[in-house]
Amino acid sequence: MTAIASGVDVPPRVDARYVDSLLRWVRSSGGATARATAPFTGCPLPDVPQSTAVDVAEAAVRARVAQTEWAARPVSDRVRTMVRFAQLVLHGKDRLLDVVQWETGKSRVHAAIELLGLPAVTAQYAGTADELLADRRVRSGTPGLVRTVVGHRPKGLVGVIAPWNYPLFLAVGDVVPALLAGNAVISKADSQAPLSLLAARALADEAGLPHDLWQVVAGPGPVIGPALIDEVDHLAFTGSTATGRRLAAACGERLVSTSMELGGKNPMIVRADADLAAAVTGAVQACFSNAGQICIGIERIYVHEARFDEFVAAFARATDAVRVGAAYDYTYEMGSLTSAAQLATTRAHVDDAIAKGAHVVAGGHARPDLGPLFHEPTVLVDVDPSMTVHEEETFGPVVAVHPVVDDEDALTRANDSEYGLSASIWSTDLPAARRLAARIQAGSVNINDGYVSAIASVAAPMGGMKSSGVGRRHGPDGLLRYTEAQTIAAQRRATPYPAKPKAFLAAGAAGLSARLAAVRFRNRRSRS
Repeated sequence: MTAIASGVDVPPRVDARYVDSLLRWVRSSGGATARATAPFTGCPLPDVPQSTAVDVAEAAVRARVAQTEWAARPVSDRVRTMVRFAQLVLHGKDRLLDVVQWETGKSRVHAAIELLGLPAVTAQYAGTADELLADRRVRSGTPGLVRTVVGHRPKGLVGVIAPWNYPLFLAVGDVVPALLAGNAVISKADSQAPLSLLAARALADEAGLPHDLWQVVAGPGPVIGPALIDEVDHLAFTGSTATGRRLAAACGERLVSTSMELGGKNPMIVRADADLAAAVTGAVQACFSNAGQICIGIERIYVHEARFDEFVAAFARATDAVRVGAAYDYTYEMGSLTSAAQLATTRAHVDDAIAKGAHVVAGGHARPDLGPLFHEPTVLVDVDPSMTVHEEETFGPVVAVHPVVDDEDALTRANDSEYGLSASIWSTDLPAARRLAARIQAGSVNINDGYVSAIASVAAPMGGMKSSGVGRRHGPDGLLRYTEAQTIAAQRRATPYPAKPKAFLAAGAAGLSARLAAVRFRNRRSRS
């Protein structure tokens, strides 16, 4: 039985027997293990078996065998299995929350928001998979003679590499539509948060998912990543832009499709007509949820100069009031950073900004009295382009606030980034805010909300522009990315080439001219 080291602040619903039941899902043929540390305490987490490239290849063989039978099932059968899985997630939510907090150090409330996202995604795809995957008749080139149908076939084997910051919502949320589309999956468990993924895998087994259909491997990225790409037919990746570029290049060598959500330096615009109290509340949530370790969180705020001083003062007070600490209950609003590396980056960005003339109006300090990786939520002003925090993603509880003269100034500065993942606008003039939103270079824009509205709209696509990614999760795209579109065109009878090509060309041209004229007429009417 797994030994849980003495002194570890073990969550109330987690014991060695339960951990052992999860670790059996890691495919590992050797004796190597690795362990992370619990962010709340710095004590070691359980040893996790490590996979090799050979283990990845074996997992692929088993998964492909299982996928053949799974893909042959009616979509309704696959839906029933995944609905049972989502129900089990909700039923076992208390222990799942314990595991997520233990591995990531996030507050209970942020863990709960993450957990609820998984059955929400499952419900969305379970309710739409039948329609999205159904064969669809389209207009043929010769109506009446040719019947053209478009269908969606599973890719086959999907690889999922997801980060430690949302080990249920991101890691498992990408698996669910892949399975519903008829694929098998190999997940790479993140080294910091493998147990959260494995807890979901165990529940999928309880729900009746075929044993070999969803494989889990664990190990360092340089070992597992290339081995995974060698085996899969599609790679879903969430992580840094730098790593995404390397993985995309490797997938390109094999002509394997990819969908990637990458980094962000997300802006928030506060217009002169904004409800300032609401904007302050929204900024606290958007900047400091999950201790700032969220790809779609806000790291830059642009406030109309007429409201700047008022906003900064209120935002600083609200930030200082955030309750920070470690507990397996809802006592605290913000938890710990997850790794020493994230704490080091956060400190480096704050220290560099201060050294170059920025001012701290809230927070600004690490809090080792609360735990080894805690840092206060921090608000900076007077940040300029010479500072690292100005352009680089911090991925920690740090935000810079800037004054702007008008919407155009705010828009220019919001778009002045290599990233384009998410954005936020605050205004009581909704038509003006919508017009501004349409000009922001970001995959999703929230109006009078920081980020939750868009990510919770799981019927709508979610993803990045520019260096923030390719493809989309959620919405129809989130499931169809795991399929190959196939066109089947059936002709009623064999038709020879025209005996009189010149007359055929003339008749065809006349028909197409009529169609184009009809399109032009409809377009003119729609504008009037």
